[in-house]
Amino acid sequence: MNAPAELAKVIASQPDATLGYKDFSLGSFSFRRDEYFVHIGWKTRDGRPMSHTMDAGSYLRALMRDVAWGFFYGWVNFDDVFGTVNHYESVDLYAGSFNGTMKDAGIDLLENFPTAQIRATFEAMLDDWTNEAFDPFAAPQETGSPYGRKKGNNTAKITRARELAKRCVGLKGDLDLRSDERGAPVNRAFADVPQSQPELHPEPGFENEVHAFNLFGFLSRSQVTWNPSFTSVVKHSYMCPTTEEHILPIIHGNDRVEWFFQMTDEIHWDCGDKNTGRPMARVIMKAGDMAAMPAYCRHQGFSPKRSMLLVWENGSPSLVYEIQKGESPEIPVEF
Repeated sequence: MNAPAELAKVIASQPDATLGYKDFSLGSFSFRRDEYFVHIGWKTRDGRPMSHTMDAGSYLRALMRDVAWGFFYGWVNFDDVFGTVNHYESVDLYAGSFNGTMKDAGIDLLENFPTAQIRATFEAMLDDWTNEAFDPFAAPQETGSPYGRKKGNNTAKITRARELAKRCVGLKGDLDLRSDERGAPVNRAFADVPQSQPELHPEPGFENEVHAFNLFGFLSRSQVTWNPSFTSVVKHSYMCPTTEEHILPIIHGNDRVEWFFQMTDEIHWDCGDKNTGRPMARVIMKAGDMAAMPAYCRHQGFSPKRSMLLVWENGSPSLVYEIQKGESPEIPVEF
């Protein structure tokens, strides 16, 4: 979406003389970081000043996903207080609005912004607050510290260009599987994953139409975590495999059903009510398990070691509105 310059204007202060970081504001929200923490401020509906503090590393990892995913499907909770809701042409920014206790106390705030405006602010904040040694897309063991005073930036890592498949990966005219030449070596956690490709025998004349590739080998070269990427698109059916390590940096609130197929190792999921955060379930998925997250829940994953997860999404742009009207179900299957 191309927005007028004034729409995407970022309101930021001059860098702090001691710490070197800029302060930002968006609507009634203010954002400030120091050596260890990010501080979010707002005023309640009756004018009381409120604030919320997050660990700087946790905040930047969540911010990275919100920016890279284009605010994703539905809710991106940075934690149990702060986050965004995507309405696909605009985005809600909130503090406490989906926290049952804060909502009941009347100390929450939700404001809506054009997507271009909040995206420009978040991108500028991410660039200014990410130091040169820290990669918020990487696993904690694979990057430096997010803490300390301002020291350079890591713009190249936070603006990675997606590799988009136009056809089946490896087919003529699409992504080359010679990943070593693309600077994508096998990740340290997947050193035992075979890299051989399937053997194919297409009929003459169909050599450029019939193809297969080693998905495990392809994913073993992923240099980012918790970042679903498309490998198959059939109408609105999206297959989005990803590699996971440590903690999903956000608590994802669904606006549609989301299917998970655990391909390797295991992930532990904490699931709660989307609107209040009330705990609902603890799901432990091991290789071969499949589960679905209903449209009324929020979830956060914990992967003890790097694992591979296949996420299956219904990407229909009308589905969220069909669910809101009761025309489509919030649950994956009814027995």
